[in-house]
Amino acid sequence: MRSFTPILLLIASNLFMTVAWYWHLKGPKWPLFAIILVSWLIALPEYCLAVPANRLGHAGLGGAYSAAQLKIIQEGIAITVFLGFSLWYLKETPRWQDLAGFGLILAGLAVALSGRPAVPG
Repeated sequence: MRSFTPILLLIASNLFMTVAWYWHLKGPKWPLFAIILVSWLIALPEYCLAVPANRLGHAGLGGAYSAAQLKIIQEGIAITVFLGFSLWYLKETPRWQDLAGFGLILAGLAVALSGRPAVPG
């Protein structure tokens, strides 16, 4: 379960960051400075989740993953969370080209996590 804790924290952090980056596209028509301020407030919990996720997950600190693996895991989660947010909140259906691009990123995640230990040595 210990190796899943960083993943769960990264999922939660990406939920906050996706909302912080994209909520305003269908939200109120406020001035840009207000949108930025609200987005920063939404993003604060993202940092409070992402930093411990990386510390708990890093092999150098007793976790199961290298820094590169943590980053590619985060990117895979970000793509997945964004796709759900885009469909649900923005009501935007991705084109096949978007899905192919997302698929290539997820393929990179599979490559990064296969066939090698988290930390060389």
